[in-house]
Amino acid sequence: MQVQINQSSKPQIKLSKRVQEILVCPICHNHLDLGREDCNCTECKAIFPINNGIPILIDENSSIFSVKDFLYHRNTTFNLSRKNKFIEFLNRLIPSISINIKTTENYHRLIKLLLARSTNPKVLVVGGSILGKGTEVIVKDPDIELVETDVSFGPRTTLICDGHSLPFADNSFDGVIIQAVLEHVIEPSRCVEEIYRVLKDDGLVYAETPFMQQVHAGCYDFTRFTHLGHRRLFRKFEEIDSGATCGPGMALAWAYNYLLLSFTTSKFLRKLIGLFVRLTVFPLKYLDYLLINRPGTLDAASAYYFIGKKSDQILSDKKLVNLYKGVC
Repeated sequence: MQVQINQSSKPQIKLSKRVQEILVCPICHNHLDLGREDCNCTECKAIFPINNGIPILIDENSSIFSVKDFLYHRNTTFNLSRKNKFIEFLNRLIPSISINIKTTENYHRLIKLLLARSTNPKVLVVGGSILGKGTEVIVKDPDIELVETDVSFGPRTTLICDGHSLPFADNSFDGVIIQAVLEHVIEPSRCVEEIYRVLKDDGLVYAETPFMQQVHAGCYDFTRFTHLGHRRLFRKFEEIDSGATCGPGMALAWAYNYLLLSFTTSKFLRKLIGLFVRLTVFPLKYLDYLLINRPGTLDAASAYYFIGKKSDQILSDKKLVNLYKGVC
């Protein structure tokens, strides 16, 4: 017996109409026809499924992920399965060894810059399945429309796509946020090229990327950047501001944590070590309030940020090396 499916009961696509209008095929960048069950490219005839209202726009030729990863809900980059309640309680009770000094301030600044350009800016978030540190301020702003994408299903995911091949038309967004993502992609430069492509001519980018951090996403962790290396990555952008967002105090705490973790592969012992480290060295992170704006921190920071505007000028490598502000 065939089961009749009520079409009206199927979830609506979780994107606004004006965002749907800028969606394109991730393979050939041509127009997509959006249905309730899939998206069809009018040019290359590729078909992309929609899962629970979330389009899965993955170009399998340029991604380490496949469409089936998302149809079968395989773990991709983040495991969002249910966690032990006791461990979660301890995690809330014991101070973290991580601290992000600049992000909230940076997002307040980004909001002002965006609203100075548009009354209702569209902002793409690459890697936005969960809230990033400090992003609460921009999420709560009613005048900014966020399009939160990721290669993981999460509480905030509205679209599955890979940063190497963004399924949006050229010159579509007023801003792009890519926070703690570029270390997890195969080709960071290609992702930045895609960001450049989908931004409007005066569009803004906000990026945070680690420097002194150990592996924290298993097999999905590839790259680190110095301050100048991060600036070169965004050489097609005019710099508005850049600097350290997580300082050397946090970097030292992480190094100590991973030193102890190196002694065992036991999941239970590693959890105990993590709790021990947090109890014993969490004060180190507070040193970053004193150090975050010092020149030496640019040589030793845990992570850097960059705020930039799309430009038609490319920063040369000769000019790049003259921008060094550290003390080494």
